[in-house]
Amino acid sequence: MRTVTVLGSTGSIGCSTVDLLEQARDRYQVRALVGGKNAARLAEQAKSLNAELAVLADESAVEELRSLLSGTKTKVACGRQAVIDAAGLPADWTMAAITGAAGLEPTLASVKNGNAVALANKEALVCAGDVMLRAVDAAGATLLPVDSEHNAVFQAMADRQMDQVEKIILTASGGPFRKASVAEMEAATPAQALKHPTWTMGAKISIDSATMFNKGLEVIEAARIFGLTEDRIDVLVHPQSVVHGMVQYTDGSLIAQMGSADMRIPIAHTLAWPKRMATTSPRLDLVAFATLEFAAPDEQRFPALRLAREALRAGGAASAILSAANEVAVEAFLNKQIGFLDIARVVERVMTKLGAPSADTLDAVLHWDAEARREALALTPAHAA
Repeated sequence: MRTVTVLGSTGSIGCSTVDLLEQARDRYQVRALVGGKNAARLAEQAKSLNAELAVLADESAVEELRSLLSGTKTKVACGRQAVIDAAGLPADWTMAAITGAAGLEPTLASVKNGNAVALANKEALVCAGDVMLRAVDAAGATLLPVDSEHNAVFQAMADRQMDQVEKIILTASGGPFRKASVAEMEAATPAQALKHPTWTMGAKISIDSATMFNKGLEVIEAARIFGLTEDRIDVLVHPQSVVHGMVQYTDGSLIAQMGSADMRIPIAHTLAWPKRMATTSPRLDLVAFATLEFAAPDEQRFPALRLAREALRAGGAASAILSAANEVAVEAFLNKQIGFLDIARVVERVMTKLGAPSADTLDAVLHWDAEARREALALTPAHAA
């Protein structure tokens, strides 16, 4: 039996992870499940998996969670520190899927156990890459990428011959506005932006896919995971979402990982790593795809990729500033305070103002994250007006 903890169990990635654990109950013992504020879903998961501990970040929901788990052996805790403490419990494998900057400290706590951490929190490496990677080295932990693109590259690098890698290629669906004009994107509503053509995801990541900030963050994350410079990471728009990532080797070989658009596939790969496990995920039917399309991204209509590459080259806290400003801008767009194209405009203005200050500690990262949020919040009313 392997012990596991799921951080962010009530979110999209967390629910897919729980689904896989329910299919292999005899192989995994759940130490802790950590959710945000959905007490009912967390209690249902904890009962199903006989979790030792259930934790909610939202302290106001503690009594509801306690009532729902009354009569079970599952312990209950709530609040920010309880989340970090749960993440620090010794476990053979931890799913780090708490989104945003809120996931930084819990992810770092899980890394310090020195075991396998399945990373679904982009911000851990985007915002605090140097801090996180130093902690990974110090603890002897293993980072396993969960993002479908990074996991695809990880699988395509099975022989680990990094010195023979010429470049890697991440694919992007192009989102709902792949063929939209600038005028159409200027007038886009949150409802339109949330309609992803391929994947079913949460609101934040769906909007990030529509702006392509998601792919920009993935370029930064890939640089950290695989130790590559920005110029060795390409992005191709691939609307069928069949090929998730590719590795170009120095001998001219191009190795691609393919699969159906189901996040349980990369999650299962990390959960069973270094072996594999059976899943009920749909099998890819290549006959059903008459053609597979690939195109270069349009950085004029989608400036997020350019901004992410600029942040990666700048170093320091630039990536953390980009990510934090984007979070605020996305929230403002979802609340109809700013337009769709204003998201990138807000981010660029915050990046220009704050630059790339040093961020060698988690405290420094969190400081610049907070500064970026303040600057972005100050900009959103101006854009709304």
